[in-house]
Amino acid sequence: MPHLEPDMPRLNISNGTSVTASGCWQVHALALPDVMPALMQQIGSLPEPAEASWDLTGIEALDHIGAQWFWNIWKKKRPRQLALALMQEGHFRRIEQAGELVLPAERRRALSLAQVWHWAARLVHHLFGLTMLIGQLMLDIAQFARQPQRGPWKEISANVFHAGYRALGITALVGFLIGIVLSYLSSQQLHTFGGDIFIVNILGMSIIRELGPLLAAILVAGRSGSSITAQIGVMRVTEELDAMLVMGLPHGFRLIMPKVIALALAMPLLVIWTDAMALLGGMAAAHIELGLSPVYFLQKLPSAVPLANFWIGLGKGLVFGTVIALIACHFGLRIRPNTESLGHGTTISVVTSITLVILADAVFAIVFSGVGFR
Repeated sequence: MPHLEPDMPRLNISNGTSVTASGCWQVHALALPDVMPALMQQIGSLPEPAEASWDLTGIEALDHIGAQWFWNIWKKKRPRQLALALMQEGHFRRIEQAGELVLPAERRRALSLAQVWHWAARLVHHLFGLTMLIGQLMLDIAQFARQPQRGPWKEISANVFHAGYRALGITALVGFLIGIVLSYLSSQQLHTFGGDIFIVNILGMSIIRELGPLLAAILVAGRSGSSITAQIGVMRVTEELDAMLVMGLPHGFRLIMPKVIALALAMPLLVIWTDAMALLGGMAAAHIELGLSPVYFLQKLPSAVPLANFWIGLGKGLVFGTVIALIACHFGLRIRPNTESLGHGTTISVVTSITLVILADAVFAIVFSGVGFR
């Protein structure tokens, strides 16, 4: 059968006070072009639509959208003279029962004592859990030192590979680009005051002492820290953590300790790698902008940057790696067995790791404020 177009909704107004509706008053008919403007133009000829006499018995089909249109024209109440078909009564009865749409009042976002107490309780809970995790880690390391032949060497090696070796590419790229940017901006200012040769001092001190360890830690926190949290969280979701306990495999010795040791070993090496790439980028930019030869740059670097700064950078790498691994494992173990908790826990883990890394860097800056300067 060929498709028949729906009958157009029509209004017949007589004597300016009597309105008869016919046709199809459903959403697909009302949505046709020029239908609504024509209907509204007819309604505009009525002095008071709600006071007119309405006859809807001739309507072939009516849905909730069509009934709502009439209800709006009638100003949210039935006219005194209204004729309806039996099937139409249900639409208007439901609209009447629904009443006016009242939006809920906007909740005030004032800080309450209950919220402060909730946040404080959560903070204490996390601090207590992290303290227990560190204590168990110390016991596991002591057991590992007493019986190294029974230690999780394969797990440590695998974590060093995933957290260290596979991070070489991204740390090299970011370090090289940061070195170029820092050297380019510094060279412009130094050239203005005729201090071109001090570019080695600026790059050496800023990269080896601060930027290298911090960049490597932030990248590892976003890459490896999130991976550790997600891995432990998936093990929680799939009940692998419970299976480990049933099999007599402690989480700390076989799962947490290898990740902490691996990151503590890999981070200082990544710091050295990031320092080298950043200095390489800075050396290239200094050669292009200031004409300083790479040979002069390398010869000047040992005298411009005391060796103590290098050891401070390695110490930062060791601390940053340990902090990232502990935070990642802490939030991974607290993920509940559902996918929403997995995503939320991974996000919180990365944010907390980066925040604590920056806080630890500030502590290093204060403690070693008088070390490493001539």
